[in-house]
Amino acid sequence: MNQLSDRSRILRVPALTRVEGETALRLRVHDGTVTEARLGIYEAPRFFEALLRGRAHTEPPDLTSRICGICPVAYQLSACRAVEDACGVGVDGPLASVRRLLYCGEWIESQTLHIYLLHAPDFLGHDDVIGMSRSHPAHVRRGLRLKQTGNAVIELLGGRAVHPVGVRLGGFHRAPTRTELRPLAERLRLALDDAWETVHWVAGFDFPETECEADLLALAEPGTYAIESGVPTVVPYDATRPSWSFPLRTFSDHVTEAQVPHSTALHSRLDGRRHLTGALARYAVSGHLLSPTALEAAAAAGLDNPPLRAVTDGTGPGAVCRNPFRSILVRAVEVFYAVEEALRIIAEYERPTRPYVPVPARSGIGHGATEAPRGLLYHRYALDDEGRVTDARIVPPTAQNQGAIEEDLRRSVQAALARGQDSEAELTRLCERVIRNHDPCISCSAHFLDLEIECPHMTGHA
Repeated sequence: MNQLSDRSRILRVPALTRVEGETALRLRVHDGTVTEARLGIYEAPRFFEALLRGRAHTEPPDLTSRICGICPVAYQLSACRAVEDACGVGVDGPLASVRRLLYCGEWIESQTLHIYLLHAPDFLGHDDVIGMSRSHPAHVRRGLRLKQTGNAVIELLGGRAVHPVGVRLGGFHRAPTRTELRPLAERLRLALDDAWETVHWVAGFDFPETECEADLLALAEPGTYAIESGVPTVVPYDATRPSWSFPLRTFSDHVTEAQVPHSTALHSRLDGRRHLTGALARYAVSGHLLSPTALEAAAAAGLDNPPLRAVTDGTGPGAVCRNPFRSILVRAVEVFYAVEEALRIIAEYERPTRPYVPVPARSGIGHGATEAPRGLLYHRYALDDEGRVTDARIVPPTAQNQGAIEEDLRRSVQAALARGQDSEAELTRLCERVIRNHDPCISCSAHFLDLEIECPHMTGHA
């Protein structure tokens, strides 16, 4: 077995499965110290922002949904919010509720996909879900049922489960009837038990002790756990600094992007610092606004009280969870909450008099952000007098998370070397787990990683 301490060798890992997309990892070690960790995304850029220029203001929702087959609703609704903002139109009432219901469907199917098919095998010693299905068939069947329930929500409201076609500016092409939602509610009630069992199942996993050294960024919406709207809110890594928010229209002033030589994806920083979006950030920002039952699920999972939770039991607010390995716990709680929230919306639903509000074209700049399963997704569009897109900017979660992932890799490998774990197999498994903790959506498909660890005096390259 090759040892990293042998400074004449290069460690290569030919493939990483269970992530969406293609990437390469390069680690440089000097005298036992990891001096460089680069997550190089080498997929060809698809230039969606350029493709949107010159398009009618009605087109971004459908076009941007093609960016990702796992979370197309996130792109659709972020685009809708940005264009509607530019046109001075707001969507509220039953239409807003149906949008949240649709987004709950995506949270259920996408988070379940990550928990069961991508992430859980790491904790159970399996290379993939096929192997896991042999030793844990009941768990895999439960995961598939949950994912199918999320797909059913999207299919009913969006017309189909992948790249739905029912969404349009101002609402939907058609609003469902209460009768149509009734069978879906029955299915969701069964899914609630599966979601609760999921929380208890993942709570039994073993979690290495570590933390992500990054500020946390998520949307905050008064009175509810933010999903389809909200204000960007920061929980700093420095505990002496208070949490703070900024207007969405100033997002580009705070979250800046830069091209790096080793990646075709832009790297983002929050006011010059590393930041992380996603489940851990959402729980830190809005966890206190989960439903009472979802908070019970969080407690059952061993999660601390959310840091901003109101003091009701005399214990005071809890601590921020920054352990990426434990993000699977938060995702499981979010699946439970999404099922519960979907049931609440259906129970209170009254069909709107019309399926959408008009969004007439006008010149302006609009901003939209939602909480995709992997984190905050931001859209900005500039429109001319005829409503044509003159400029577009899309900042996905994974682009924001890359810096934090690279730092997690550096620190994790450094800690492994200090423990004497320097074999090729050990470091490969560790790097794969660290990356999958963050569920990076590198593209809408799978799955390739080249890992190159370079030490001084090496004679070749991977």
